[in-house]
Amino acid sequence: MTSMAWGFVTGFFTYETTKSVVVKSWSVGIINRIVQLLIIAYFVGWVFLHEKAYQVIDTGIESSVMTKVKGFGRLDNHVMDVADYVYPPQGSGIFCIMTRIIVTEDQFQGRCAESQPNFNCSTNEDCHVHKNTLLSNGVITGICRNESGGRCEIEGWCPAENDHVTNSTTLDVKDFTILIKNSIRFPLFNVTRGNFPSSMTSEMIRNCVYHPERDPFCPIFRVGDVLNYTGQDLTSLTKTGGEIGINIEWKCNFDKDIELCVPKYSFTRLDAPFIKNKVSKGYNFRFAKYYKTENGTEFRTLHKAFAIRFDVMVTGNGTVICDIILLNFLKGAKQYKAKKFEEVSEAQIKTSPSSDSKPSLKEGMKSSCDSGAISLSISD
Repeated sequence: MTSMAWGFVTGFFTYETTKSVVVKSWSVGIINRIVQLLIIAYFVGWVFLHEKAYQVIDTGIESSVMTKVKGFGRLDNHVMDVADYVYPPQGSGIFCIMTRIIVTEDQFQGRCAESQPNFNCSTNEDCHVHKNTLLSNGVITGICRNESGGRCEIEGWCPAENDHVTNSTTLDVKDFTILIKNSIRFPLFNVTRGNFPSSMTSEMIRNCVYHPERDPFCPIFRVGDVLNYTGQDLTSLTKTGGEIGINIEWKCNFDKDIELCVPKYSFTRLDAPFIKNKVSKGYNFRFAKYYKTENGTEFRTLHKAFAIRFDVMVTGNGTVICDIILLNFLKGAKQYKAKKFEEVSEAQIKTSPSSDSKPSLKEGMKSSCDSGAISLSISD
């Protein structure tokens, strides 16, 4: 026991130091330098150049989208304008262009036969099984109306809608144009940009049409071109409807000229996974226009609209050089460091004003309303 204790004490009060061995071997030296070069290449090539780890990234963008559709189309021998085929009319980032409409006129509240063939019946018992269903055009009463060819009776808006009719579509939609106004703000850097290029005059914007190569910054898009970019068939899309995404991507490096912060547009079919579905294919919705007779009885005209829905989506991020470069390697690093770090004594803390007061600024300094930060401009 005593020897173990003494061995621990002598082992504790010892000193160890590293020993360097220089191996004069070509193979070992080459492997060593290759490993070092790989590590350096990883940090320089991947971390710094590709991932830009030296930059601060702002992904919490604030964005606003306004749209305006223009064009005239012919549907069922009627000339339609924007007020007829665009919904909703407010010009938001999500809107629909109606391409086919099934109209059921003069619907009154009452009882009538269901129009759908899966509600065929020969006795009242055949209709009882459909009670509480949500697939009918009204509430199933449980009565079989033989005078209507054997259909279950419903209570609701009559006559019931027949959405299996085949009517015409408007192919003129391909010539409609969409104007997109997009503003985006990077709150971390307090930078705001818009998708109207500063180099384009108002006359140029009114007369341009977007093209990914000839005119990639034009904010006016031809519907037919957008559908072509997504590889969609116009005839099929106008018949069943669908959902098209217009993505505006902002990738801005604020270490460079701010005029280089420009949008990039891309297009996709958002409902592509459901194109081959037999149920709920395409895109459609219903809306009604209500009227009253002379005696005050309410009736309506029901519209089932098949439409191309456009979703304008905005993504992006902004980057700027981070503090480690700013405070150590750039011209004026001492001034930046002097403004970033401040020593405060205990006496200053006790005599400091309340947190609600604002710091005073010297000449040549600017304050940011977003973060309370102080920026210093240094001339070359």
